[in-house]
Amino acid sequence: MQASVEASGEIALCKTGFPEDVYSAVLSQDVHEGQPLLNVKFSNCNGKRKVQYESSEPADFKVDEDGMVYAVRSFPLSSEHAKFLIYAQDKETQEKWQVAVKLSLKPTLPEDAVKESQEIEEIVFPRQATKHNGHLQRQKRDWVIPPINLPENSRGPFPQELVRIRSDRDKNLSLRYSVTGPGADQPPTGIFIINPISGQLSVTKPLDRELIARFHLRAHAVDINGNQVENPIDIVINVIDMNDNRPEFLHQVWNGTVPEGSKPGTYVMTVTAIDADDPNALNGMLRYRILSQAPSTPSPNMFTINNETGDIITVAAGLDREKVQQYTLIIQATDMEGNPTYGLSNTATAVITVTDVNDNPPEFTAMTFYGEVPENRVDVIVANLTVTDKDQPHTPAWNAMYRISGGDPTGRFAIQTDPNSNDGLVTVAKPIDFETNRMFVLTVAAENQVPLAKGIQHPPQSTATVSVTVIDVNENPYFAPNPKIIRQEEGLHAGTMLTTFTAQDPDRYMQQNIRYTKLSDPANWLKIDPVNGQITTIAVLDRESPNVKNNIYNATFLASDNGIPPMSGTGTLQIYLLDINDNAPQVLPQEAETCETPDPNSINITALDYDIDPNAGPFAFDLPLSPVTIKRNWTITRLNGDFAQLNLKIKFLEAGIYEVPIIITDSGNPPKSNISILRVKVCQCDSNGDCTDVDRIVGAGLGTGAIIAILLCIIILLILVLMFVVWMKRRDKERQAKQLLIDPEDDVRDNILKYDEEGGGEEDQDYDLSQLQQPDTVEPDAIKPVGIRRLDERPIHAEPQYPVRSAAPHPGDIGDFINEGLKAADNDPTAPPYDSLLVFDYEGSGSTAGSLSSLNSSSSGGEQDYDYLNDWGPRFKKLADMYGGGDD
Repeated sequence: MQASVEASGEIALCKTGFPEDVYSAVLSQDVHEGQPLLNVKFSNCNGKRKVQYESSEPADFKVDEDGMVYAVRSFPLSSEHAKFLIYAQDKETQEKWQVAVKLSLKPTLPEDAVKESQEIEEIVFPRQATKHNGHLQRQKRDWVIPPINLPENSRGPFPQELVRIRSDRDKNLSLRYSVTGPGADQPPTGIFIINPISGQLSVTKPLDRELIARFHLRAHAVDINGNQVENPIDIVINVIDMNDNRPEFLHQVWNGTVPEGSKPGTYVMTVTAIDADDPNALNGMLRYRILSQAPSTPSPNMFTINNETGDIITVAAGLDREKVQQYTLIIQATDMEGNPTYGLSNTATAVITVTDVNDNPPEFTAMTFYGEVPENRVDVIVANLTVTDKDQPHTPAWNAMYRISGGDPTGRFAIQTDPNSNDGLVTVAKPIDFETNRMFVLTVAAENQVPLAKGIQHPPQSTATVSVTVIDVNENPYFAPNPKIIRQEEGLHAGTMLTTFTAQDPDRYMQQNIRYTKLSDPANWLKIDPVNGQITTIAVLDRESPNVKNNIYNATFLASDNGIPPMSGTGTLQIYLLDINDNAPQVLPQEAETCETPDPNSINITALDYDIDPNAGPFAFDLPLSPVTIKRNWTITRLNGDFAQLNLKIKFLEAGIYEVPIIITDSGNPPKSNISILRVKVCQCDSNGDCTDVDRIVGAGLGTGAIIAILLCIIILLILVLMFVVWMKRRDKERQAKQLLIDPEDDVRDNILKYDEEGGGEEDQDYDLSQLQQPDTVEPDAIKPVGIRRLDERPIHAEPQYPVRSAAPHPGDIGDFINEGLKAADNDPTAPPYDSLLVFDYEGSGSTAGSLSSLNSSSSGGEQDYDYLNDWGPRFKKLADMYGGGDD
């Protein structure tokens, strides 16, 4: 289905325009969509012109950039399509050229020529080779089938005949034709059908090359009995592509970045689109271009795109993030090699973000900053340095670093960066003395964490001056030297002036007075003058005092000024005490033991002297002349400068405790002597020279401390015993005082007393229970809680709750009521004596029983003596008055 093109032209001198006036082409009658027709050539002598082609019949023909002429649609070639014009226009100068194109049909061949042509296009399938006279003889070709190229998306009508399949044997045999394969009897089935009688192969519906680009069928020929008469042949049907698919971008939005200040030609990103049409044909050949750029500053064409690869690059300088942070490009992809007339297009968005580089140095908002700080303060903020930086915040190109380049040789200041505001915080790193420096003038430079971009320098605004004023404050007075050491002999009398210990005030520019007080004086030996700081003694200095350590006595003094606020400082005076011979030596040990005989042992002694050299050893040991028994019984021998030996001088000394005085003299100048008593226990010894246990116990002497301790223990034990006895006696006395002084046999409690015999059968045996009621006017007694039982006095307790009868009790409840009242009375410690009358309830008046005011016996009650009731205490006073008062 290809058209043969014949073009002719003559070579001429280079002249811009078409080299021919008319281009001609010979075509078949049917022209298909996208079919290349011919190629027109345009002479571009200087090679700089950009020419755009157009057709006078854009609905039928189109011209590509390379001059190839295509059919826009499928149509049968007729006389009205035989001639049209092609225009070429310079895009810059708008200069225009034209050329004519003439199309002509192929001439129709005679019938014999057609048959011959068809025989040439036949697909011949050889038969089985046979032998003839011993040689292989080739058989005549059997099948005749034209090639099949079928365009996709055909509009029909369907079924559309494609080709007729025929066998040479159909002249002698009745054959049946069939096709097999995908598209016929295999999925997708029914696309191709064949007339079994005529062998006409037809297509039943439009084809889609993007689904199946080629069909491979097999044709069969069998007789009416189904016997194969020809070998199957292959039929290939190619689906011709049509431009029926638009390009599709892989992403609708593409994101890319480019550093600001990039040079032209810097690669940015690549966009990609795909076309489902044949990529080897014009229908699938894509071209890219940029339709628009937003914003259009500083140039409307900051970027370009490779029309074949989709690579986006910069074409202009001037990318500045501080001015434009993001560009949005509309990218178009067009097939048919980008032909705007016949190609199908689609668009996508490319978002290009301009990334920051350090092309803006930090600049101070002021040339001079001011601050002040009190002296001797550290880690305080003196000044706040503010800068501006146009780079992207919180990036290394924006973060500022501050450096002190001058005015601080000793490093007393430091600058830290606030991570949020990017300000510089000037702080004090070392204490500042107002008396030394009253003001600092610092030179500070600001830089970024990353270097500036190439070619950019720091402006003068990147350096500033910081003026820091130091404020004078009241400082602590200080002693110099501290501690102060002096050397003095011990034994100085009270009132001796030792030294002057004064403090200095560092505030030279403040008129202040200093006063002195004593802060620590462990032995209370010293005093200090509050004005001039003179230190004098108020007691004798003693090197041997427990407050003296290593011959040094420490005292602390306080110096206070009268500033606002008052300040103070302490100083220590160390007195190195020189030793004098003020302590006499003493014997050591103070107690010893020896045997009754000189042999086999002796007593070794030494001396204890609290002084030090040269006022201590060597020592001289001697015995006094008085009493005479000392030198008669004992002898002392000096072993060396510190030790001596005491021995019995006589052969036998009775066991016991002996006090031996010893004269010890030190080596001081003048020397100091002392008579020290050595307590010697003389005891019987065994063969080894040791005191025996019995003698040790009998003759052992106790020291004064041990004797005092034993006496104290004995006294304490006696006091405890005495206190216990007194407590026991007091307890017995209290117990006796609480008991009734009654003979147990005469105690009326818990005993049955027979007063008289009343006989039996009284008239009031039948009680009227209705009379045992409590009148409404009678109030109940006070409530008395249960307590301990009383002995001979009324205890202080709350009274118990006695039962109260209802206004109209049931006759059967009277017994329970009486029992409850009796139980409450028995448990009442405040109740009257047990033989007294207890009132349970009001019984009313008019009883037939006689009065109980007098307790008389029927026999000899009047002769009994009841005077002993007066001895039973106040609780029996009522009975004593009733029966012990005489005849009345």
